[in-house]
Amino acid sequence: MSLISQNALSNNETKKKEDIDGKEDEVDALELKKRKRDEKEEQLAIEQVKEMKKLENFLFGSLYSPLEFRKGEVDEVDVGIADKASDLFFTDRSADSVLTVYQEDAEFSDGSCDNDDRKPVWVDEEEEKVTVNIAKVNRLRKLRKEEDENLISGSEYVARLRAQHVKLNRGTDWAQLDSASKMDESSDDDLTDDENKAVVSRGYVDVDVDDILRTNEDLVVKSSSKLLPGHIGYSRLIDANIQDPSNGPINSVQFHRNGQLLLAAGLDRKLRFFQIDGKRNTKIQSIFLEDCPIRKASFLPDGSQVIISGRRNFFYGLDLVKARVDKIGPLLDRDEKSLEVFEVSPDSKMIAFVGNEGYILLVSAKSKQLLGTLKMNGTVRALAFSEDGQKLLSTGGDGHIYHWDLRTRTCIHKGVDEGCITGTALCTSPVGTHFAAGSDSGVVNIYNSEEFLGGKRKPIKTIDNLNSTVDFMKYNHDSQILAICSTLRKSSLKLIHIPSYTVFSNWPKSNTSLHYPRCIDFSPGGGFMAVGNASGKVLLYKLHHYHHA
Repeated sequence: MSLISQNALSNNETKKKEDIDGKEDEVDALELKKRKRDEKEEQLAIEQVKEMKKLENFLFGSLYSPLEFRKGEVDEVDVGIADKASDLFFTDRSADSVLTVYQEDAEFSDGSCDNDDRKPVWVDEEEEKVTVNIAKVNRLRKLRKEEDENLISGSEYVARLRAQHVKLNRGTDWAQLDSASKMDESSDDDLTDDENKAVVSRGYVDVDVDDILRTNEDLVVKSSSKLLPGHIGYSRLIDANIQDPSNGPINSVQFHRNGQLLLAAGLDRKLRFFQIDGKRNTKIQSIFLEDCPIRKASFLPDGSQVIISGRRNFFYGLDLVKARVDKIGPLLDRDEKSLEVFEVSPDSKMIAFVGNEGYILLVSAKSKQLLGTLKMNGTVRALAFSEDGQKLLSTGGDGHIYHWDLRTRTCIHKGVDEGCITGTALCTSPVGTHFAAGSDSGVVNIYNSEEFLGGKRKPIKTIDNLNSTVDFMKYNHDSQILAICSTLRKSSLKLIHIPSYTVFSNWPKSNTSLHYPRCIDFSPGGGFMAVGNASGKVLLYKLHHYHHA
């Protein structure tokens, strides 16, 4: 090969190498540009996020975080972002006035501001020229400070109206840091918290004011547990069984433990369930028992079953979970012709039936088998379990009240029901302190449980507002109301205020007919009261004192 060809080849190789190096430089430049562009986009995204946070804090800072005013140090990045944001957004400077109010409150809390220096923005000069005769108008006489006071100036009239408004509407004194001093300076006529039955919420005893505002729990709780005697507030709602009235007398009504489900049963052999809301009272289901006119139906306290009985030697058990109806009986070695009267223990373990010749039949709620019997003198007419399910009370033809210990199945106490010839009804209070006994003469005796077991025969109170046999009695959930009724007279239903042992005078109203009431029940929260009568209706009432069903 000649020298010229060799030189030409080396020149070609040099050019190729230069082309490769040029391409590598271009690739490096592109990657550098791409990296710079990515960094720029990332930085822009960060700045946008900061701008959004800055804007949110600027607009909604008082809602999402405590206000902080005029910090000594300002972040330089925030300043730069604010400068950029000023080009994009218009700032409403009127918000400064709101911040000023917060600043004033903050200064006031530190004691650096005195409210006495604040002056009204505008004063009506006509107020001084106008005179008002506060003795001429009846509703203005309460503004007088002296009995013979007549004319006052307009400004004085406005001041007294404001004072009267503050007196009647105390407002949220708990929110004021100086509420203690204001309370000391208040008038003697102002009602105290004790008189209003107001108590501090359990979480705020010995708690700083700053900690109070960090939760949405009620700060002041009005004590609504005490029911006052005399009049009871109530309103009539649409009938509980409005969607499916009974064709016969209603013998049982009862609320489920959830407070929304109500059962109604009667002699038409149908067991009906309703969802109670006070407006529609929707029917959920009905069950027809062909061979058993229902005399009584009751939920087990745990809400799992319904026990149904009639004037038959058998009874039914409705399993609400499995939606199955079981026929139980006749009971082994017993010849009772009727199991229509029974009571269920509060622990849902036992059912006590009234048997023949003074016998009480104890049946297991789970297996439906006879566990044992109890025997009292005379016939059995009524039963009632104690609140813990460990004792059973019974009464009947001999006019005595028996206390039975279900653990040993022995009679631990027997006492005479004062003035009673034949006991017809028994009812124990849910709190366990009292029990009531009704008789065929229409008299209801209310006893203290401990005193009666201790030998004291005198009742706390005797209620004689019924003129015929007491057939049914029921306490409400907090034992402040006792309902008593007789099935032999129209509207023969009375509500008794237990703390004072007096009858509510406005129940029932004179122009209201309850027909012949046969049964009654209160919802678990006390808000509803259902009354079943002989016309096949279940009357529903709302008791205003209670806020929950």
